[in-house]
Amino acid sequence: MMRPEFSRIDPKRRGVADHRRKQFTQPLYQEIRYPHRMNFYDTAPTADITLEQFEQWAIDRLRVLAELEACSYRNKTLAETAVHMKPLLDRYLPLSASTSSSSSIPAERQKDHYSHFILRLAFAGTEELRRRFSRVETLLFRLRLLADVARERRAFVESLSLDWEPVSEAERQELGAELRAVAGVARGDEESYFKVDWERVPELVESRRVFLRRGKAYVPAKEQSSMVVAEFTSRLDKALELTSRALPRLDEDDRLTPILAHLSSNFTTPDASYSSSGTSLPGADISAHNIDALSASFPLCMQHLHRCLRRDKHLKHYGRLQYTLFLKGIGLSLDECLVFWRTGFSKITDDVFNKEYRYNVRHAYGDVGGDSNRRGNGYSPYSCQKILTEHPPGPGEAHGCPYRHFSVENLTALLQAVGITDQSVLRGVREDKEKQKFHLACNRVFDHAHAREIRKVREDGTWTAAQLETIVHPNDYFKRSYLLRNLSRAMPADAAAGGLGAATDDVVVAAPPAAVPAAAVPAATDEGAGRMDED
Repeated sequence: MMRPEFSRIDPKRRGVADHRRKQFTQPLYQEIRYPHRMNFYDTAPTADITLEQFEQWAIDRLRVLAELEACSYRNKTLAETAVHMKPLLDRYLPLSASTSSSSSIPAERQKDHYSHFILRLAFAGTEELRRRFSRVETLLFRLRLLADVARERRAFVESLSLDWEPVSEAERQELGAELRAVAGVARGDEESYFKVDWERVPELVESRRVFLRRGKAYVPAKEQSSMVVAEFTSRLDKALELTSRALPRLDEDDRLTPILAHLSSNFTTPDASYSSSGTSLPGADISAHNIDALSASFPLCMQHLHRCLRRDKHLKHYGRLQYTLFLKGIGLSLDECLVFWRTGFSKITDDVFNKEYRYNVRHAYGDVGGDSNRRGNGYSPYSCQKILTEHPPGPGEAHGCPYRHFSVENLTALLQAVGITDQSVLRGVREDKEKQKFHLACNRVFDHAHAREIRKVREDGTWTAAQLETIVHPNDYFKRSYLLRNLSRAMPADAAAGGLGAATDDVVVAAPPAAVPAAAVPAATDEGAGRMDED
């Protein structure tokens, strides 16, 4: 009897041999056309793009989504959100209508398509990220759908081939009174209706804008946009689940994994690139003797460092580094910074200061160190993202973000010490901290502290919505606060734009009434806010 040879493959099974290699087969590329401005993102892109495009397109979309999430947490209405987001969408994620004569329509729609799928990869890893991504993408889709031209919107909806069952004339006559009550139309007015499973329109069910019968929701035609949005959310949620299962295959690609990890971590708060021209204030009195007056415009993290320095006459290494780079970013020169730190460390001698601290300040400015450090002008000021995620403070240290690293009690005490006593603001900050929306808490405090000035520039129209977008960098916080506090100095309006370095002429800084010196705060409150070892 011949022994069977198991190494030979049965011809009938040869087509499925070694199924593990299926994922390495050549993909079938197909050219994707974009006949409509809107997109359900059902088809994944397959064409080649560069790594630079991969990262930059994702970052641009992330900026938009992060600002949308900020608007939702600030309880802005849909109309307010649309007005606020228009400049950002035009800047980072433009999407022209088909009737537009723009020649960049294909490029805009390709960027929108690809950036969505890139962020889908980045945010499919955990349930929380999937939920947040789905929520803000739905909000973005809703804004675009409402802003779309009626004819294009109708053509887009018809192209979706949604299985909506029209309500027959007989059924509409039978349920005429109930349907008219839901639609808010008088007898004799014509209105068409669709019938779908009630789970597909939870928003309409929640707001009681549909008639329910036997598990079906009778939706008026005027609520069609809500049905489209609900369908978009349902499909996106299912697609995110499928994407999360395919994520392990990406671990083998060491080009994409670091980029995707960086994008997902920056969904906490969008990363901000530092620009010395964008945060400096030419003509302002940025000097060592004036820092006490300027500190009224500092964000809370820098105010806390300044207060601890004035109280203890000392800061530990990471506190000195974070504060030095911030002062460098607002325009304090190296010589003035050395004077500031020398006068601040008043308990030590000149020899000790020169031996232990002087070199570190010069190194941060790029005055000493290796060639790369000197060519790069030292270190860049820390963004909010860097402060939140790197080098958490230990016992006796004062650096970091108070909204993240303080306990609720110490954070409340510190806010009250710097003049934030409104209970609704303090309650909102506590809620933001519980939800880990630390940058939103910081922006909430900023809006409250500058409410009168912000209202003025909005009413006058001197600042645009883009110039009042969410702050994600301490130096941007200072610049915007400084300009708002000095509106009467005839400050150019475009100087408030995050990336514009507009000069200011003959500006004299005076300590505003809201400034609270460290010595004026009761010792128990100040120490309670400053002790990080209890948090």
